[in-house]
Amino acid sequence: MHDPLPSAAHPMHPGTGRAPVLERGSWALYDFANTIFSMNVATLYFSVWLIADLGASNQAYALGNGISSLLVVLSVPILGALSDARRRRKPWVVGFTIAACVACAAIGVFGQETLPIVGEGTINGSTAPAGWHPTIGAFGWVLAAFIVANYCYQAAQPFYNAMLPELVPPDEQGRLSGIGTAVGYIGTIVGLLLVVPFFNGAFPLIGAIPTAMLATLRSIVPFTSHAGRVSTFVPTAILFLLFSLPLFVFCRDRHPRTGRIEWRKAFANVAHTLRDARDHHGALPFIVASFLYQDAIGTIVSFMALYAVKAMGFAKGAETTLFLVLTVPAIFGSYAAGRLVDRFGARRTLVVSIVSWIVLLVAMILVPTQQGFWVVGLFIGLIFGAVPTAERPMLLSLVPEEEAGRFFSLMLLSSRAAAIAGPWVWAMTVDGFEPTRGTGFAYRAAVLTVALMFAAALVLMRFVPDRRPHRDASA
Repeated sequence: MHDPLPSAAHPMHPGTGRAPVLERGSWALYDFANTIFSMNVATLYFSVWLIADLGASNQAYALGNGISSLLVVLSVPILGALSDARRRRKPWVVGFTIAACVACAAIGVFGQETLPIVGEGTINGSTAPAGWHPTIGAFGWVLAAFIVANYCYQAAQPFYNAMLPELVPPDEQGRLSGIGTAVGYIGTIVGLLLVVPFFNGAFPLIGAIPTAMLATLRSIVPFTSHAGRVSTFVPTAILFLLFSLPLFVFCRDRHPRTGRIEWRKAFANVAHTLRDARDHHGALPFIVASFLYQDAIGTIVSFMALYAVKAMGFAKGAETTLFLVLTVPAIFGSYAAGRLVDRFGARRTLVVSIVSWIVLLVAMILVPTQQGFWVVGLFIGLIFGAVPTAERPMLLSLVPEEEAGRFFSLMLLSSRAAAIAGPWVWAMTVDGFEPTRGTGFAYRAAVLTVALMFAAALVLMRFVPDRRPHRDASA
């Protein structure tokens, strides 16, 4: 890219429809920032800390995840009304991100102040007091903080996605979306590398950090002195906020307006948007398909670390190295998916990605060894970013740009409703089969339910046309 730096006199590059490179880069860097949160909290440390370290049930984590998703479901109609009435996306991204960072840090604070400090990697820990039991009620404060953090992280997404059409013309949206997703996976690696020393005092594949350096790090970052998974949440919050700052500073809303917000009609607009979806050929089956494949992906993201530990016998802590290695192919796969979207279309890219997921999940069920799991995992990493890369331009190809905000919100609504169901199906499958059929069978049965969700989404994609994104009518 050879774009000049942005200036007030040249808000867009003449004749290109592109925002300045600094603004586009700042938008993509937000994917870098929020994947640090999604990997370290939603995927890796929080669920394993609760279940493997503290002895909570799968259903305790599913409850926290479900409540945060339900809150998103209830508020998404209002968020969509705000996004489209005012076309001010950035202030909401900023506000929700800051709130998510504060709540993420609170998980670490409450975890050390209200719960036993136990588990892999902890030092100077404390055992549970007499009479303490790992019931859902015992985790009230940390579950509440997780609910707020997860809710705010998710609530920022429709506003963030709706910024994309103002940054590049339609035929480049797949590329920028792919760059954002790829940069996000780089953020996953950076986030893991910078946070894991607070967990176990070592870098994956390298070894232990010198004691003096580690002591200095833990003295600078509060609530990390006990190490273990409970010490990963405060540094994760700091990194999430730090790498979000470029979007806060350099991105802006280009066409804000002062339209009236019909608060009473916000929820009625969900039904109205669903009716409108029938007027845009393929939009409704795509939204339902997204419900299913997002349910599947969200469930795998939430429980894959536990699967590695429980079903495949990975030693506690080794799952960090696993996710670090699997993220590398995701970077290249996400960028490649963006180029495929621009060349072959979002629908074809999305269908191939869903088929690949089904094949790889069946392979995950069948492989008996950790070595085989590593191979399957590498291929999952390669395709992991293809779905989010393709779905943004896919939706933009089905609906007009001026309605993108409410349709992105509706798609988020469907995916968050799915996020309530998916983890509960997984938890009930595992908790139902484990006592009688064993841990390995129970977790593999849960993976099968995820593969079936992808299969149902694939059927629905037959009713989605292959189009290019709509251009702005004023272009």
